[in-house]
Amino acid sequence: MKAIIPVAGAGIRLRPHTHTTPKPLLNVAGKPIIAHIIDELMDVGVDELILVIGHLGDKIRDFVEREYRIPAKFVVQESMEGIAHAIHLTRDYMDGSPVLIILGDTIFDTDLKAVVKAGKSALGVKEVEDARRFGVVETDGANIRRLVEKPEKPPSNLVLTGIYYIKESEQLFTAIGQLIEKGKRTKGEFQITDALQTVIDQGIEIGTFPVREWYDCGKPETLLESNRRLLERYARSFKGGEESIIVPPVHIHEDVGIFRSIVGPNVSIARGAKVVNSIITESIIGEEATVECAALSNSIIGPNAEIKGAFHSLNVGDSSSVHLE
Repeated sequence: MKAIIPVAGAGIRLRPHTHTTPKPLLNVAGKPIIAHIIDELMDVGVDELILVIGHLGDKIRDFVEREYRIPAKFVVQESMEGIAHAIHLTRDYMDGSPVLIILGDTIFDTDLKAVVKAGKSALGVKEVEDARRFGVVETDGANIRRLVEKPEKPPSNLVLTGIYYIKESEQLFTAIGQLIEKGKRTKGEFQITDALQTVIDQGIEIGTFPVREWYDCGKPETLLESNRRLLERYARSFKGGEESIIVPPVHIHEDVGIFRSIVGPNVSIARGAKVVNSIITESIIGEEATVECAALSNSIIGPNAEIKGAFHSLNVGDSSSVHLE
């Protein structure tokens, strides 16, 4: 089974980090966002990945090829014209077999094995308080009747989560091709919801499946919240640290130096980082970063950044240097 992962977006709400690191490679609870996704896909029997890359796409390609042995193809989306457009670009690699489509910023908790085993097209859904920012789902019994993209007055609070299992992939690609040929855009983009609605209107049944947890990684504050929630589920112990106190839950790479510091709760620290004479809570520290004589909370520190003498909440990008006396 193939899986398509669109990861071409620039992630502008996560700048300055996404100036130098593509959003799917940002670290959450011990590993990049895209690693959370690929690990789930491999667990359900996906044997080929097709990634739609754009902004800093070479870094995504390098990571996937370095960290995974699963066959992967890469397609470049040069202009951001919507999810349906991204999927359309993969058409030459499809053979009409069922496909999983997972949006590249979607960390989730659901039983994908059961979805695939059921053998019926189905979309992952979850109830939210404010559905106006999402694709909204109306059901008729077990099947979807209507999909509406980001409506001002949502007909329900059941929304799409960016996880699609499509058995009738050939019909979906035909519907997407028709959208693009006709230039039919919604909210300025070619929407997968419009293509899926065409498939439904043709009489093909598409069901839903519940997504228990859905972790938003689109903004600094939601990235930190997702880090916290994932650490509650996947935290691991850390026995290192010299004259230091570790307060769980945390995820600290084994190749991290911690000296005379208090770290945690809800802290992720990536490979090669160093923490000296500091207190860190509710934060994400990138690879090879240094935090010294600082007290940080609700902070995101990019790879190779250096923080000294800071008593703040910081959002510091790659290779930065912040010295506060």
